[in-house]
Amino acid sequence: MKNALLTSSIAVAVGLFANNVSAADLRVATFNVSMDATNYAKKGEAIDKDALSKALASNHQQIRNIAEIIQRVRPDVILLNEFDYIDADKGINVFRKNYLQVSQNKQVAIDYPYYFIAPVNTGLPTEFDLDNDGVKGHYKGDAHGFGFFEGHYAMAVLSRYPIDLDKARTLQTFKYKDMPNAQMPIDPKTGKDWYSAEEWQAIHLSSKSFWDLPIDVKGKTFHLLASHPTPPVFDGDEDRNGKRNHDEVRLVADYINNANYIYDDKGQKGGLKAKSRFVIVGDLNAAPEGGKARPNTTDQILKNPLVNTSFTPTSKGAKESYKEAYAKNYTAYWQARADYVLPSNYGIEINDGGVFWPQKNSELFRLIKDRNASSDHRMVWLDISLK
Repeated sequence: MKNALLTSSIAVAVGLFANNVSAADLRVATFNVSMDATNYAKKGEAIDKDALSKALASNHQQIRNIAEIIQRVRPDVILLNEFDYIDADKGINVFRKNYLQVSQNKQVAIDYPYYFIAPVNTGLPTEFDLDNDGVKGHYKGDAHGFGFFEGHYAMAVLSRYPIDLDKARTLQTFKYKDMPNAQMPIDPKTGKDWYSAEEWQAIHLSSKSFWDLPIDVKGKTFHLLASHPTPPVFDGDEDRNGKRNHDEVRLVADYINNANYIYDDKGQKGGLKAKSRFVIVGDLNAAPEGGKARPNTTDQILKNPLVNTSFTPTSKGAKESYKEAYAKNYTAYWQARADYVLPSNYGIEINDGGVFWPQKNSELFRLIKDRNASSDHRMVWLDISLK
């Protein structure tokens, strides 16, 4: 992991989002960018762990579109989900220097002097048959988090403000068994625990990781709480992914409640101290409403008294595309509110926000017209003031 400081200046935002940017002290965003190896593999080809590096080196149109969206919205701090974990100089630095710091479609380039990347659980092999398919595959369904290789579906943070790396916390290796009353899936065929006692002692809770990144904004600190829980699908009647998704979201809730059972990768105990500014960000893969709703999961944060849920980012594009009354809240084309930016009630005021989902008659619709144009998710952001 590196922290790089560049000398190029930040240009004043112009165009579509200029007025919103100037109205807030800080714009914080989350964006599942689909910059993972499976997105660059042709049908029938094996998944190449170097696919993102190769795509970045090829002036790839999908990546250029992702960069253009970021240049248009211009967040000060952004979490990128599904950005494969590779060497920084082949991954996040290439994206920063060759895409974000280069004008895309006449947009003003943007510089993020600070960034954070770290190992994740996706593709991290185990010696077990965690998906109970009779084969110990070491990766994919038998890894600590589903992935075709170690570092698949990872994440990264870009920031215009300094990240306190000495105080950054990661919970990649926190074990599932160490969460009190964790939801153990039950094998419907046998009525027994899905995971053996040996497996339960070993497996990690986070399918990717959980990060607490203190960020200093003009002398005021807020904690960026970043994660990407597993999708609550791709399993069976045992609902092992649904239960894990619930408990990964619960980890976020317990962390802001300073639960004493929590420990990080350095052995530091506890969660966030009281009266701390925080912003929860990520593709949480949990929807509060609709056909994919899991309110028992989302209520853990959306009804948490420490979280400010007074403002829900929306878009006219999603409202236009789907008939449900709450469609304006969708953040993914598969009709769900899955991506969140949620600040603390303490020390933060919400000014505005939105979801980048242009309407079909907009010139910008080309950036999201299908999942290959950019991603199957949309960028979500809030404009906030630190008090």
